[in-house]
Amino acid sequence: MAAAGWDCHAHLFGPYARFPLAPERSYTPPEAIESAYLALLSRLGLGHGVLVHPSAYGKDHALLLHALAVQPALRGVVVVQPGDSLALAGLRERGVRGARFSHRSGPGTNFAGSTSFDDLCELAPALADAGLHAELWTDCKALPAIAPQLLKLPIPIVIDHMGGFDVNAGVDDAGFHTLLDLLATGKVWVKLCAYRNLLGSPDWDAGRPFQQKMIEANLERLVWGSDWPHLRVTPAPDASQLLAMLKDWAGSEAVAARVLRINPESLYR
Repeated sequence: MAAAGWDCHAHLFGPYARFPLAPERSYTPPEAIESAYLALLSRLGLGHGVLVHPSAYGKDHALLLHALAVQPALRGVVVVQPGDSLALAGLRERGVRGARFSHRSGPGTNFAGSTSFDDLCELAPALADAGLHAELWTDCKALPAIAPQLLKLPIPIVIDHMGGFDVNAGVDDAGFHTLLDLLATGKVWVKLCAYRNLLGSPDWDAGRPFQQKMIEANLERLVWGSDWPHLRVTPAPDASQLLAMLKDWAGSEAVAARVLRINPESLYR
């Protein structure tokens, strides 16, 4: 299982001398270069990674497309808006599998350089024609209002960060149940990356029942992501510990194999 496994969410930054950040951006991260990420995959015992274009690069996909060109074990997710110069047609042949959009609750949560839910709705037919899915960074507070529209879109939807569940609201929260209902349809996928939802919790094991509920809802639509290099989180978690947490919460090797190998092979291969 390990050699074929997938980390389905990571970002690259730099080297900045070659791949500078966008002048207008919401954050300035330290460099996180390709060789360091490949070393992480090796340490995790995984064979494949999915690079998500960060908003700090704006519309410049040079780093992402370079990494995909030189590393055939990697796949990519772009960020596009209607009218952008980056053509969707042909991206799949270059290793791209999806486009990312943001629709998060609260002020200041959707970064400069991100794209909106309205952009997703407008671009969905073109994404379908290009053989790409949509990735959505959202949360359980925002999901109920857009869930009916999501189900009407002609493409698979992959929701980041376990839907931004509210650990304090618990698994009976109405927004979390919306996420489970979407997952159960088979049209929506979820990335099992819990730690950002647990930063204020004294015991990260509080996330276990949320993952278990997702497994019960639809094991076949779950993948895992490290979220390396863990932007704006201090101290940064150890990705190997996050992977160990995923496996522990999975409850069995068969479930872990489904999440780490079988499902991402279907979504990203």
